[in-house]
Amino acid sequence: MSLNQRFAYLFGAVYVLIGLVGFAITRGVGFDATQGKELVIFMINPLHNLVRIGVGGLFLAGAAAGPVVSQRVNLLIGLVYLAVGVLGLFLVPAHSSLNLLALNMPDNGLHFATTIGALGVGLVGQRAGGRPRGPQQYSAAPR
Repeated sequence: MSLNQRFAYLFGAVYVLIGLVGFAITRGVGFDATQGKELVIFMINPLHNLVRIGVGGLFLAGAAAGPVVSQRVNLLIGLVYLAVGVLGLFLVPAHSSLNLLALNMPDNGLHFATTIGALGVGLVGQRAGGRPRGPQQYSAAPR
């Protein structure tokens, strides 16, 4: 199993679990309320729970599809979470009505941590996973 797959299985399971636990906490909260309820230090609402389950499912599906797909999914999620993290830096302090995921500053920290992990593993994980890097590894000379 590649580094990308291990990372995606781990983060996928955590994201799905947090999303499911979130539904037990967000009873009575509007689907896309800008102020949700706290799960430890993270603010959540039902929409945020669905997004976490979807992201976790995407991580898990990518990991199950193999190392190359897993790497691409990690890179995709890393880039999307970078955008969400930057957007959150503007939405949270402004108490914006566009904050449909009830983001708070700890959420932004989690998004940037996910970005760093997913992009880091996605960019270097293929090499670390022992997969061939190019034709130079295939020589006709016997070993």
